[in-house]
Order: sequence, then structure tokens, then C-alpha cells
Amino acid sequence: MHWTERRERFRALLAGDRCVHPGSVFDPISARIAEDLGFEVGMFAGSVASLTVLGAPDIIILTLSEFADQAYRICRAGNLALLVDADHGYGNAMNVKRTVEELETAGVAAMSIEDTELPQPYGTVGSSRLISIEEGVGKMRAAVEGRQDPNLVIAGRTSAVTINGIDDAVARAKAYEAAGVDALFFVGVKTKAELEALRSAVDLPFILGGRGLELSDLGYLGEQGVRVCLQGHHPFMAAVQAVHDTLKALRDGTDPGDIEGVASGDLMKAVTRDADYDRWMRTFLGES
Repeated sequence: MHWTERRERFRALLAGDRCVHPGSVFDPISARIAEDLGFEVGMFAGSVASLTVLGAPDIIILTLSEFADQAYRICRAGNLALLVDADHGYGNAMNVKRTVEELETAGVAAMSIEDTELPQPYGTVGSSRLISIEEGVGKMRAAVEGRQDPNLVIAGRTSAVTINGIDDAVARAKAYEAAGVDALFFVGVKTKAELEALRSAVDLPFILGGRGLELSDLGYLGEQGVRVCLQGHHPFMAAVQAVHDTLKALRDGTDPGDIEGVASGDLMKAVTRDADYDRWMRTFLGES
């Protein structure tokens, strides 16, 4: 597979002046739907990966190989530029380097590495802590070193705004920018004042997750250098609800023909790329 073109598109987005919402995806068909609907970027979150692959909550039970395998399935299904949340890089700085190598091979266009102390250390359940700035810098440098394709985007991610406060977030942003990352991913920025404090401190493009209602104007976000702003992961939650409701209706005796909200045959053919497979079968297997 050739991944360069989608990475170039993601870099062009970072270099532009617009902010976009990514399509939250979790498998090949959801990625194709996002692509068909015109999303410029897909987002594959670590939390959603844990739910999809393991049916487990977001507590860092998922392994790198499981995450990379699912990312590859998503990437090979189409041409969506995929941003992934690689959590803490699955270990220390050496593990981060390996994480970048594996996810680059899987075809992602961009990934974030965060500085949260993960997995949850003994005796700290119910709280969140960050690693030191120095260790965070080591992880960011290892991530950049692990990259082979210069088009692959590395984003340094931090939740410092909500955990340690804006001053620490600014300090981390400056340090990670100096470490050579391509973008900064902030979780928990709620106000314009917080965003503008970060913007005044560094020059890199921003990605926002868990942003406040005050930061809902894409035009304003674009002016502040935000290029991607997450909207949560409602598609997966909606899929869970739909499966639950459908199975419950069938279990309760509803006739399959009376089930509502079922994808049409035409939609199923579109998302499975039925026309392509039909053409390939006729070309390679012959017709009767």
C-alpha cells in the first residue's frame, strides 16, 4: 500500500488556515462511510480501539500490536487520512519509538503521543498524573526519531490544562515544540483564554480534544491555529445502541422485516465496495 498521498493531505491541512472536525472511525466500514461523506480526516482513538477490539474500557489494556492491526485494517480499506491516538506509546521512550515504527507501517497519517502517566500506577486509582516534562521530551524525541516517512505527522499530546493548570500546559507545549513534534494536541481546553494563552506561547498547529462549548466556532478555532477539533466518538456509541436495540427487538419476537433503521442494500453495496469486487471477480475468475 502507498500511504504518502494521504499523509501529504494531512500535512496540507496543518499548513492551511481551516479547522475541521474529524470523523470518528473504528473499523473499515466506518472509515469508508466517513470518506464517502467527505471527512478530510478520520480519528481512531485509543478508547474506541479498546472498545472495538477487546470490549474493554479505556484503561490501557489494549496492546500496541492489537492497536496497529486495527489501524491497518482501517487504512487499507480506503484513502482516508487517519489520525490515531497512540496513548502513551505503550511504555517508555523506547516503546514510543517502536510504536511510531509500527503505526507508520500500518499506514496512519498522524499520531499523538501523550504525557499522562499510564497505565494507572499502583495507589493512584481515581486520579490522573503526568510524567515529568523531561520524560515527556524524551518520548517526543523518540517518536520523531522513530519516523521513517517525513510526511508522517507526530503530535505531542497533553492534558496538563486540566491536571496541572495552564502554566504547566504552556511549559510542556514549549518543550515539546522544541523537541521537534509537528503539532500539539491539547485535551481539556475549555475557554478562549486558555486557548489564546497556548497560542501565544508556541507556533505549531493545534489539535483539540475535549474542548469546551466556548470553543465551538470553527472560524475562531482556525484563526487560533487549531486545525483539527474532535467531537467525541458518537458513531461507535450509536452503533452499540443500534446493535443492542436490533438484537433486543429480535429477541422479543419482532419480525426481521419490521426492524427499522437497517441499512439498505444499496448502502451495503457502497460500503463494501461491491462494484469493485464484482468487476475483479469477472476479470480474474471469468464469467459463466
